Amino acid sequence: MFPIINKEKAESVDGFVRTFFSYFTKEPAYRPVVESGWRGLENKCKKEREFMKKGQILEGIVERVDFPNKGVVKVREENGEEAVCIVKNVLPGQRVSFRVQKKRSGKAEGGLPEVLERAENEVESPCPHFGLCGGCLYHNLSYEDQCGLKEEQVRRLLSPVLDGQGEWLFEGIRQSPTAYGYRNKMEFTFGDEVKDGPLSVGLHKRGGFYDIVTVSDCLIMDKDYRKILTAVRAYFAESGLPFFHRLRHTGFLRHLLVRKGAKTGEILVALVTTSGIDSVIRDEKERGSEASACGEGRKENIGSEMEEGIPDLSGFAEMLLQLSLEGKVVGILHMIHDSVADVVRSDKTKILYGRDFFYEELLGLRFRISAFSFFQTNSLGAEVLYGTAREFIGNLGGAEGAEGTERKADEVKQDQIVFDLYSGTGTIAQLMAPMAKKVVGVEIVEEAVEAARENAALNGLDNCEFIAGDVLKVLDDLEEKPDLIVLDPPRDGVNPKALGKILAYGVERIVYISCKPTSLARDLVRFLEEGYRVERVVCCDMFPWTGNVETVCLLSNRKSKPDTHVKLSLSMEDYYRIKEEGKNNQ
Repeated sequence: MFPIINKEKAESVDGFVRTFFSYFTKEPAYRPVVESGWRGLENKCKKEREFMKKGQILEGIVERVDFPNKGVVKVREENGEEAVCIVKNVLPGQRVSFRVQKKRSGKAEGGLPEVLERAENEVESPCPHFGLCGGCLYHNLSYEDQCGLKEEQVRRLLSPVLDGQGEWLFEGIRQSPTAYGYRNKMEFTFGDEVKDGPLSVGLHKRGGFYDIVTVSDCLIMDKDYRKILTAVRAYFAESGLPFFHRLRHTGFLRHLLVRKGAKTGEILVALVTTSGIDSVIRDEKERGSEASACGEGRKENIGSEMEEGIPDLSGFAEMLLQLSLEGKVVGILHMIHDSVADVVRSDKTKILYGRDFFYEELLGLRFRISAFSFFQTNSLGAEVLYGTAREFIGNLGGAEGAEGTERKADEVKQDQIVFDLYSGTGTIAQLMAPMAKKVVGVEIVEEAVEAARENAALNGLDNCEFIAGDVLKVLDDLEEKPDLIVLDPPRDGVNPKALGKILAYGVERIVYISCKPTSLARDLVRFLEEGYRVERVVCCDMFPWTGNVETVCLLSNRKSKPDTHVKLSLSMEDYYRIKEEGKNNQ
C-alpha cells in the first residue's frame, strides 16, 4: 500500500511516479489526489511557459557580467519573484530591455539588448565602430574599470575551486603597456555592409556573418594598418574584382592579412583569394544577361594578363609599396584558398614582393614569424605575460651554494629539465633556455615547430628540443623526466588524458598559462585532487577592450615536499607527568 500522498509530494518527481503508478493499478481512492496533483503541475508548467517565453520583451538590471561576456540580468515576475536571464554585450549596473531568445531548464537567454539606463561608470566610446563591429566589448568603460571587471571575473571563477585548499595569493591584473594600437596581427574580410552595397574590407558586424564593416578607424590596430586597409579597399573597389560570397561560394577576394613587428616595424601583407574569376563570370552568366555583362566588364577592368585564371596583382603590390607608413613593408604575398570555410588559410602561396616572413623582438630574443605562425597578438603585452611566467618559475638552478652561501648569478648550476607543453613557436621555451639544462617543447602544429627550431638557432640556443606531435602521444615516447613543467594549452585547456600523464611526473612546480579562465578552473580541480596547491595567481591583460584575459598560475606539489613532522613515542605515565609539570610551571 502506498501512503497518502498530498499535492506537494505529487509535484515532486518521486511523488508523481508513485501516484501515477497507483492511479493505474489498484488504488482508485488515490485518483482525485493524483488528478489534483497533475492539475497543479500542469498549471505550474503553464505559468512557466507564460513567463520568459521565447520572443518576450523583458527588462531588468545587470547584476554582474561573468566570463566570457555573460551578463546576469535579474527580472521580476508578476508574483514578485525574481528570475535570471543571460544577456550578452551589457555592463554591470545597466538597466536593459531585451528579447528572450532561448529558454531551457528554467533559465533564459536574451539578445538584442537596449540600454534604458547607463551604468554609473559608463563612458562615451572613443571608437566610431563600437557597437557595430563585433570586435570590442568594453569601449564604453575606462581601461582601469574594464581591467577591474576582468579581475573580478577570474576571481569569481577560481574562488570556488581554490578556497577549499586554504590560503592562495591572487595578485590582481597586470595591464597591457599600451591600450591602443597593440594588435600586431589583423585579419580582414572582403564583403559588403549591406546587400549589394559597395565593397567593404574589415570585420564582421556584431551578431552577423555576411555583413562586413570597414573598420578604417579601429583603435586597437596600428596606424599603418588603417592606411593599408583604406588603400586596399579603394584599389579593389576600382578594379571591379568581386568578393567571395559566403552564401553562394563564388567570388575572388576573400581576406587581407596584415602583421607587424612592434619592435622592428617590419610589415607583412597577405592577400587571400580564390583560384580565379572565370568561375565567377560563368556563375553570373547563368544568373542572367545583365550579370553576364557585368562579369565581362570586370574581366576587361582587370586587364588581359592572367595566369591560370588569376588576375595580375603586380599593381596591388606597387600600390602598397608607395604608401607612406611608419613601418616598412618587407613582404607581400598572394595566397589561394578555395575551401568554402570562412577562415584565413593558404592552399598555395606566391611572393609578390620581398619575403614571406618578418622579424619581431621579445625580451631580448629575436623571432622569425611567418604569415600563419602563432605569436601573441600583443607583443608588448606578451613581454608582461612571459615575464610573469619567468618570475613565477624563478631560479631553476637554486639560489644557495653548497655551504648555504648565496651563489653568484654566473655560478648557478643549470641542471634542470623543463617541459614546455603546447609550446607554439617556442617563445617560452627560449626564455627558459638560459636558466635550464635542457628545454623540451611539444606542439602539434608542425609549422610552429619548424619556426621554433629556426628561432632557437637564430638566438644561439642549443639546449632546446622541439617535437611536433600531440602532447597526449608524445609524452609516452619521451625518456627525459622533467623537473618543471610549463603549460600553455589552447582555449579548451589540457586534454584530460594528457593531464593524467602530466600529473604522473609528480614535478615539484608547474606554471599554467591560460587564455580561458573557465578551462583553467576545470583543470585546477584535477590538480588539487592529485596533491597540488595553487600558490600564486595573476591576470595579464593581453587584449584591451575585449572580453579576453590571460591567467598565470603557479602550482606546487605538496607530495614532493619532505615531511617536516617529528614523531614522538610517549607512554601515558610520561604524558601525565609532563602535563603536571607544565601546570606547576605556570
